[in-house]
Amino acid sequence: MISEDLKLSLYADGCDIRQNEFLKYYTSFRIGGPVPYILFPKTLNAFVNALSELLKRNIPFRIIGQGTNLFVSDAPLNFVVLSTKYLNKMNFEEKNNMDLIVEAQSGMSLSALSFLLSEDGYSGLEFACGIPGSVGGGVYMNAGAYGGEMKDVVLETTVLDLKDGKIKTLNKCDLEFGYRTSILQKDSFVLLSTKFLLKKDDLKRIKSKLIDFSTRRWEKQPIDLPSAGSIFKRPKPDFFVGTTIENLGLKGFSIGEAQISTKHAGFIINKGNATFNDVISLIEYVKRIVKDKYNVELQVEPEIWE
Repeated sequence: MISEDLKLSLYADGCDIRQNEFLKYYTSFRIGGPVPYILFPKTLNAFVNALSELLKRNIPFRIIGQGTNLFVSDAPLNFVVLSTKYLNKMNFEEKNNMDLIVEAQSGMSLSALSFLLSEDGYSGLEFACGIPGSVGGGVYMNAGAYGGEMKDVVLETTVLDLKDGKIKTLNKCDLEFGYRTSILQKDSFVLLSTKFLLKKDDLKRIKSKLIDFSTRRWEKQPIDLPSAGSIFKRPKPDFFVGTTIENLGLKGFSIGEAQISTKHAGFIINKGNATFNDVISLIEYVKRIVKDKYNVELQVEPEIWE
């Protein structure tokens, strides 16, 4: 799939290359079969060059951040994976005495970014303090929690357009943010970095939010167990999926080693050795029961690779 000369070229550009790696080691759900290669570009230029080379040679690929919103088949997968693990640089620009513009590369941990900015007294990303994903993934799906969403703080993103190979800037309107969606899911853009606008605020007030949000996550979500976060999108504002699943008596229900969390029915956990089929079967079972009872079609929030 990747020739020896391409391997040498990618390595010289600044890519670590691992062959026949299992993706279960790179996903929070701990499921995922082997892929021919995983590439780890060390710089943004190496990332763009790797993408360009794969496109030029018609080599299929997928991009992985922290693997926290992802279900991956445990069968062998026939595509190359590019990891944004090392793309975690930041730049800061003070707009005035009260505002800060920060540009973060796509692989930066969203929760780490939230805490770093909060420590300096900048507000806006507190909602993301417990979201276990990367900046790229967060913008891609307009991640949100506790009344905040990425669209509230994003100024613009830098992307690579796979159609013409050009690097472009998309502002907030261009990104077409919606509930757990953005134009990045629909078009041929790969996110490289994002600029955020944060406001200066009282440090005690910021700390209070962080403690509140973190405490609520620990108390209500199974964050100490392998999962992929919330499984289903909310189909309408007044329809709470976790509560609905719990009311149907499905809390703790299992298929194989995949289980609806006993702590929060909106999560599916891996009890230890869940298979991809266990997870998909459980998802389909829940969707069918909810459809039969409430005539509501649930949509899965995590990406599915197979």
